[in-house]
Amino acid sequence: MSNPILALTYASLLLATSFVLFRPDEGLFWQWQRQRQLTHRVLSEDALKHIYKNELINNVTTLDSVTGAIGISGNQTAILLNEMAKHGLLQVEGTEFNLTKRGRVSALHILRAHRLWEHYLAEQTGFVESEWHERAELHEHNMTLDDIDSLSNSLGNPTHDPHGDPIPTSRGDLVYHGGIPLSSQEIGQRLHIVHLEDEPKTLYSQLVALGLHPGMEIQVLEIGQHFVRIWAAGDEHVISPLLASNISVVPVSEPDLDDMDESERLSNLDIGQSCRVMRISKQCRGLERRRLLDLGVLPGTVIKAEMRSPSGDPTAYRIREALIGLRKEQASMISVVPL
Repeated sequence: MSNPILALTYASLLLATSFVLFRPDEGLFWQWQRQRQLTHRVLSEDALKHIYKNELINNVTTLDSVTGAIGISGNQTAILLNEMAKHGLLQVEGTEFNLTKRGRVSALHILRAHRLWEHYLAEQTGFVESEWHERAELHEHNMTLDDIDSLSNSLGNPTHDPHGDPIPTSRGDLVYHGGIPLSSQEIGQRLHIVHLEDEPKTLYSQLVALGLHPGMEIQVLEIGQHFVRIWAAGDEHVISPLLASNISVVPVSEPDLDDMDESERLSNLDIGQSCRVMRISKQCRGLERRRLLDLGVLPGTVIKAEMRSPSGDPTAYRIREALIGLRKEQASMISVVPL
């Protein structure tokens, strides 16, 4: 004979488990389903973005290249691409993959969201350059077309992200930077950086550490078999040919206003000396730039170096009758003319 109390207990446990698993909207099963769908959509959009970028530079997209780009196994990638082909997002031609018109529209949507977010992070926040790409990837998959248009309007409809990559318009138009790799330039030529490749992250981190950025003027000093020696912002740098190939440049005929040598930087001002502000470097972005502007560091402002800390950094400057401490790194972003 069955124990009625034990049966009732089992029934209660079963009912409670079913409630936790299948409760409408909030049950674990439905949460798992939503997460599974989201992960599948994110992977699909990342694959679209990878294929589109390859098409822009005439690179062939293969199963291996997509696998490496989205970070899943080859078998999982094959299943994903087959499903995308069934939904009319891409065409399979032998071992190559090409986007359909529908797939290209979807790719432009996700690419526009990503690059607008990078622009926002650079200009409106204090996040450092090495974080822009990954943080943009966290947001790009959650934006509707209206969200993207609203963000673009709030930023003034920029045409390029902070790395120099073109931002697609709502109609899919692109303004290309027109640069060619630094590694293919002639010695002695003055060049203007128009784009820094932000992938892979390890190479981009090296570019950031060198202080290079779009808008900077540089010059090739020497090209060897295993190195490229350049002059940028008053410093000499030796980089690998691979790193040089991730820098796109165009020739310049006039000096770049953002190219400051040591004598033109506020950080080089002697104690007791005064100067007049010319400009703030384009490399100074986001909250850091806003703080300097709020302090009155504007073209024409007179600044005097008052005192330096015993350690040599920071230095106190008199700016509009206020004594402000600036680190050498901050002061080096301000172009001045000594008085």
